[in-house]
Formats: sequence, C-alpha cells, structure tokens
Amino acid sequence: MNDKALIVGASGIIGSALSERLVEDGWPVAALARRPGTQTAVRPVAADLTDAEATRVALADLAPTHVFISTWSRQANERENIRVNAAMVRNLLDGVRPAGSVRHVALVTGLKHYLGPFEAYGKGVLPETPFREEQGRLDVDNFYYAQEDEVFAAAARDGFNWSVHRPHTVIGVAVGNAMNMATTLAVYASICKATGRPFRFPGSAAQWQSLTDMTDARQLARHLVWASTTPAAANEAFNVVDGDVFRWSWMWSRIASWFGLEAAPFDGEVFPLEQQMADDADVWRHLATRHGLVEADMHRLVSAWHSDADLGRPIEVVTDMSKSRRLGFLDYQPTDHAFFDAFERLRAERLIP
Repeated sequence: MNDKALIVGASGIIGSALSERLVEDGWPVAALARRPGTQTAVRPVAADLTDAEATRVALADLAPTHVFISTWSRQANERENIRVNAAMVRNLLDGVRPAGSVRHVALVTGLKHYLGPFEAYGKGVLPETPFREEQGRLDVDNFYYAQEDEVFAAAARDGFNWSVHRPHTVIGVAVGNAMNMATTLAVYASICKATGRPFRFPGSAAQWQSLTDMTDARQLARHLVWASTTPAAANEAFNVVDGDVFRWSWMWSRIASWFGLEAAPFDGEVFPLEQQMADDADVWRHLATRHGLVEADMHRLVSAWHSDADLGRPIEVVTDMSKSRRLGFLDYQPTDHAFFDAFERLRAERLIP
C-alpha cells in the first residue's frame, strides 16, 4: 500500500489506539509526540509543535499521505488555548507541506464543539440534544473552532481532503493523559475498595438520570481510518460514539460490580472527585507499593478535574451518529464493555491492583 500515516499525539489515549489499529491494518506509521513511546512497529518522531522550525525539521523526510491530529495543549484560559493550539496545527501542516504528499487530514475535537469550552461549559444557549453535526458553532471563543479553521485553510491551499471527528468522553488507556475517565474511575474504585470508603457517584443529578453516551478509543480509531479512506466521507465533520446510550444510574453499578464494590446510593448532591481524592496521593503510593504497581504517582493516572467536568454537567448530553451510519460506518461498541476492557488492560499492565 502507498498510504503512510502520521499520528500527532501518538502517546495519548486516542493516538495510541489509532496507532495499534493502523499497524494491525498494515500501515507504515510515524508517531509524533513530545516524548514518543517505544512501540517497535512505528517510527517515533519527537517534536514540540509550538516550535515551528523544530517541527519543520522533525517532519522533513516523512512525506505522510494521511495526518491524524489528536493532541492539544491546555492553557490558562480559552484565548490562550486558541493562540497555542491553532499555532500547533498551523506549524504541523506547514511542516508537512513541502513534501506535497498529504491527501487527508483528520482532526479530533469533541463535544465541546456544542457545549463550549471549559470556562463557559454548558452555559448560554446550547443546541438541542441529540447533538447533530449540522448544528452550528456557538458564539463563544473555542479552540476547537480555531483548530478547524487552520485545517480548512491548509486544505484549501494545499488540496488535501479533511475530516473532523467529535467524540464524547473517550475510554482508553494512556498514562499521563489529561483527560482519562476510565483510569480515573479505576483508581478511585481501587482506593474505595482498599479503604472501605463508599463508591459514590461524584456528579450531578442530571447526569445520573439522563441518557448519555461515550466513545471507546478503539471505536474512534476505526472511525478515523474509515473517514480518511472513504471518498464519500471526505470534507465532512462527524460525531463518533459507541452506538449505545445509558444512564449513569445503571453504569455506576456496573463499574462498582467489576471492582467487587457496592455502589453507594446517590443522594443528589455533587461531590467532585477532586474533593474526594484530594488527600489520596499517599494512599495510592502505599497501594502501589503493596501490589507492585508500576506507577506510584496518582497524579500521573488521575484527571479528576476532567471527569468532574463531564459527570457534573447540569444538562443532558447525547449524540447523534446518523450521518456516519448513512455513509456506511456501522461499527458498534457496548460502553460498559469498553470500561471493562480498559480496566482489564490497566490491571494487566499493573497500573491498578
């Protein structure tokens, strides 16, 4: 095959799942990150995308046909998010331009396209659920829009196709990831089990009671490959979720059972994980020592702030995938099993007891 992939953000939940998918499918893969992993089947590329010249040098001899962007850099506020993350996409696409090889660029954003950025999360006038791709941009600053605009401008100039992928909360495994609910909940459940603390849902009554959905990283990886190789999917934005819906009132008990816990009754009060786990670093360190775990720093595993933002939303969040279905993407992943598979992998890799 003549296809060559460049994955940007290769060490994250999405990038690592995509790398596994592409390697399994026989693609040559270059994996770009600030600190690339040690996968033997991919070519590691170390680059800081905020440095335009260093990025150009790092990409000089790659000549990818397909570029997959699944990275961002969290800043102090949304204006800085826009400035930094737009520049990262711009520097990347400027870096691959000289080879003239790129045929498709896939950009991963998310449902903050519809909900707004963290500092304006779920505020103002929001589109009706389920979210659909034709619902327009919110009238707020949002670095997702800035990333899209950089891709659109480069595509118009350089002649490649593009796709935008909007997952809901992504389930997968990656240490040090900034948005990692499955690992966060696994660490929380492990601490509850070890200490006898109640396994208490940290979020809002709206999330407890309303329908919602999520995105397995493997489902997203399949969707990225599909959209980037299917002519009918070119130059389109897509929602991408597992294909089922659930209520957290059901899922919380499923997760509790996997860890051999009883889910605590939900009293309707928000009790954020950041608050519940504020003093747990030493607890985790002792657990890691006792069980021979490979990561004793809880903060390398847990992103409580992000899980709290998702589970504490005061509104229903559910996503329509009809557009992908109409164009032929029919893959499906039960979300409870996505969690269970992630927990099994965390345990197999000695990241949780």
